Amino acid sequence: MHSNLIFWPVLVQILITIAGFLLLGVRKAKALKTDNVDMEKTSLDNDAWPDYVLMVSNNIRNQFQVPVLFYVLCFIFYSINAVSTTVLYLAWAFVLSRVVHAYIHMSSNYVPARFRVFILGFLIMLVMVIFAALALLKT
Repeated sequence: MHSNLIFWPVLVQILITIAGFLLLGVRKAKALKTDNVDMEKTSLDNDAWPDYVLMVSNNIRNQFQVPVLFYVLCFIFYSINAVSTTVLYLAWAFVLSRVVHAYIHMSSNYVPARFRVFILGFLIMLVMVIFAALALLKT
């Protein structure tokens, strides 16, 4: 297996974050046109934006939490030449869970569904940590 295949799910995860930033720009532009946004207040307090802007902003912040651990894991697997089919499936499953999580977070923001998807992704990442630790023990 080509170890560099691990970087495809990494790139998709990065694209999720980029898409969030693009959507944030669109939603902020809409808010500035249609809502009574206090520019002075929003410059100091992100919570001053309307809820539909905050949902996207909160999701972007979320993309720099658990996904950062995912990035590190992928680089660990690559650097010790431990990318296997199982690891690759786990990486894609994690990214798929993040796509669903981001969609829920930036649309309905239904917390019980979002939490379940978050836990699924977190557990997948935890399994990846175990696989990385086992692979490191073999080196």
